Amino acid sequence: MKSIVLFGAGNVALHLCKAINKSKNFQVIQVFSKTKKTLDNFNLNIDKTNDLGTIKQASVYIVAISDDSIIEFSKKIPFKNRLVVHTSGSVGMEKLSSNNRRGVFYPLQTFTSNAKINFLEIPICIEADNQEDLKVLEKLGRSISNNIQVVTSTQREHIHLSAVIVNNFVNHLYHMGQDLLHHQSLTFDILKPLIIETASKIKGLRPFETQTGPARRNDLKTIEKQLHLLKDSPYQEIYKNITNSILEKYKN
Repeated sequence: MKSIVLFGAGNVALHLCKAINKSKNFQVIQVFSKTKKTLDNFNLNIDKTNDLGTIKQASVYIVAISDDSIIEFSKKIPFKNRLVVHTSGSVGMEKLSSNNRRGVFYPLQTFTSNAKINFLEIPICIEADNQEDLKVLEKLGRSISNNIQVVTSTQREHIHLSAVIVNNFVNHLYHMGQDLLHHQSLTFDILKPLIIETASKIKGLRPFETQTGPARRNDLKTIEKQLHLLKDSPYQEIYKNITNSILEKYKN
């Protein structure tokens, strides 16, 4: 059985740890975090440390910390020529310190601490400096997921950009809708069946084919009316920009 050490004790590390320790061929043997409070919140029965000098020897070291901290942290890792990978969607593999063999193990999902995650359905994007390490990461990936993608750093950056748009941006649009309804004493629940139906359509169709609404129909009267409803709203500019983008996309 191959051993894993996790650097980081946040949501990504927590869910990865749970998934890996359910697998047959890999096991997380230690979790590191520089803050004791974060380790205390990592409620799994695994060896924990906030001292880099006590890091155990392992087959793979996974850096699951904030993107801004990866570069400097990788320079502080107190050993050489071992396989160290990060879980970021936007940080290039080459940004990791060259003191160790480098790779990426990026699970394409949003993680919250108390949410149930089915890792078998999560795409995992992998990358490595050499083929032997890539094989190790592929085996690790296949031990927890049915969807492993070998991608370059450039491809992964574009995957992450697309993920920000369809996840983070869309969630902000949900908030906008909720806010508008709240000011009319209405609840967000009324939109949930529409949201679910919209999401389910793309299982079998391209988003281009599923687009509906006034901008798709070139219904300028409805657009003008809705812009008037938003005349005192900070959301009017966002409505304009997205509407103009849809009009431009379907202008023919």
